[in-house]
Amino acid sequence: MRNLYLLGATGSIGTQALNIIRENQDYRVLGISFYNNISLGKEIIKEFKPELVWVKNEEIKRDLEKEFPKVKIYFGKEGMIDFASYKKPGLVLNALTGSSGLLPTYYAIKSKKDILLANKESLVIGGKLIIDLARKMKVSIFPLDSEHNSIYQLLRKENKEDVKKVYLTASGGALRDKNREELKSVTKAEVLNHPNWKMGDKITVDSATLINKGFEVIEAYHLFGLELNQIDTVLHRESIVHALVEYKDSTVLANLSYPNMEIPISYALSYPKRRKTSVASLDLGKLKSLNFEKIDYERYPLLKLSFEVLKKGEAKQIAYSASNEAAVNLFLAGKISFLEIEQIVIEAVKKDYPKFEISLDNILDLDLEIKKEIYEKYK
Repeated sequence: MRNLYLLGATGSIGTQALNIIRENQDYRVLGISFYNNISLGKEIIKEFKPELVWVKNEEIKRDLEKEFPKVKIYFGKEGMIDFASYKKPGLVLNALTGSSGLLPTYYAIKSKKDILLANKESLVIGGKLIIDLARKMKVSIFPLDSEHNSIYQLLRKENKEDVKKVYLTASGGALRDKNREELKSVTKAEVLNHPNWKMGDKITVDSATLINKGFEVIEAYHLFGLELNQIDTVLHRESIVHALVEYKDSTVLANLSYPNMEIPISYALSYPKRRKTSVASLDLGKLKSLNFEKIDYERYPLLKLSFEVLKKGEAKQIAYSASNEAAVNLFLAGKISFLEIEQIVIEAVKKDYPKFEISLDNILDLDLEIKKEIYEKYK
């Protein structure tokens, strides 16, 4: 039985991973982290009996130590480093949201643990750092995003040299049928009402602006070692086709399933084998048609911006991610409008940033600096 460190245990990806583990009994949940959902976190500790737990502050740590005296409880930055670097081998499933996911990804790789990666920002702001370190430590990074997981499957038994282009599909999010004028007055409830997927708030907002697809472009660039002109996106409202790969002979392979994260999570946890899931088999006759459209970059400027920041280096990629994370938090708190998210990101990316040596500290320092400036402006 393999050990699993589960970061973000109470979130959407984390709870689905625990459901799969509960059903199959093939992993020992050695460590978990959680942030705000304390009651669910305690239930997980009682059921799965992890050896170590990370929480957001010392107050929660003290509370858990009283209730679970045999569990090692960590908090804060140093605690997360200790958690990710823990001596026992195992897989690390990183389902954290935002740039906070980079630190444990980095230290888990340093301690030679393979990564199941759902945290986009690890590669968006730290792509070169993380990929170079993984190669050095001979660690594998297995993508959990439905799109990258699909590309991984489509490339698995093919020659990379034969790849002409990969296509990331996008549903268009909750606001896909609204024009720019209508976007001026959309509500938080409208933005969070995704037509196809059940996800956390941040990724649902990111799906509405399509910056999530921009992140995925950057992730694909780093994960699969592709050239920028080998990556494209396409609007696919049904979310049945998760990715496509075109080969040099003009053959196109696609990965299809109903939109349910249980499939990529299960595949990652059982790889190289597959196992039965609770997801229904695809009924092609019932579907009747699958639709694809070119994405209008004027309608979704943050997606277009992803290709530009990839050409301009790490500082711009950090600005792209950090400004969006701050802007989405402000939107969810009711402090800015939906379209102001775009304005904040575009303004942040336009700024000049000094060249810097690529290191974990330098990346996280710039990420924090950009966020602080934005929060100060809108406090």
